[in-house]
Amino acid sequence: MAISSRLPAPCSLLMATLMLLIVQAQSITRHYDFNVQMANVTRLCASKSIVTVNGEYPGPTLVAREGDRVLVRVTNHVAHNMTLHWHGIRQLRSGWADGPAYVTQCPIQTGQSYVYNFTVTGQRGTLWWHAHISWLRATVYGVIVILPKLGVLYPFVAPHKEVPVLFGEWWRADTEALVSQALRTGGAPNISDAFTINGLPGPLYNCSAKGTLRSLCASMHLNLQRFINLVTSMLTVRPCHFADTFKLKVEPGKTYLLRLINAALNDELFFSVANPSVSSASPTA
Repeated sequence: MAISSRLPAPCSLLMATLMLLIVQAQSITRHYDFNVQMANVTRLCASKSIVTVNGEYPGPTLVAREGDRVLVRVTNHVAHNMTLHWHGIRQLRSGWADGPAYVTQCPIQTGQSYVYNFTVTGQRGTLWWHAHISWLRATVYGVIVILPKLGVLYPFVAPHKEVPVLFGEWWRADTEALVSQALRTGGAPNISDAFTINGLPGPLYNCSAKGTLRSLCASMHLNLQRFINLVTSMLTVRPCHFADTFKLKVEPGKTYLLRLINAALNDELFFSVANPSVSSASPTA
């Protein structure tokens, strides 16, 4: 006599329902509020007003787990139209949340809001978000961190610390004016004045710590008054000299996960670390 291993229909339905509830219990809905607003930012010892999200440059980090639903309410408080693109997110049945202006959505106008609604499906790792209209992504961008599902381990030794590293560019001029000029003339936009790491240009530009020290040493050979003036300016009106570089302190024997993202507009950038043991955890989009 043959014995069937199939469960009765009611039992099968019950098991399927329980499995669905377990999956749903592991996933949550994450809410974010992104306020697009102007902010004064000082780089290369000069201040200018730039478009930001929540007044941050770079913008806030969006964190989710694989399977989570993400709702991002974007409210536009600036004079420019705005859309945001979630770079690398697989928009499965949510193409209207992808963000390219005039392609998947109309731009968010001044004073208006829009809710991006998508689910992270079959992905984990490091992605990024950015403005997807005109050249606003020069300053409007940030990190997306997708963690594994609860109970799923990393495919490598757990790091001591995770650090997002965003490579970008900085222009002294208004980037919207630059791209408008390029469209009028047919030429390429002017290149940036500095490359940045996490929004900071580093110490090697004219207005930076090392550049100021070179000027300081040179002034010592010219006259005492210029030397005094330069020292005074360093201590009073130019604090940017001392806070212009991203720094990561590491300890021997510990592992650090660097989440590398190239947010530069038109450049391929290359990254290396001198001497330590480095391995690639996973590619990014």
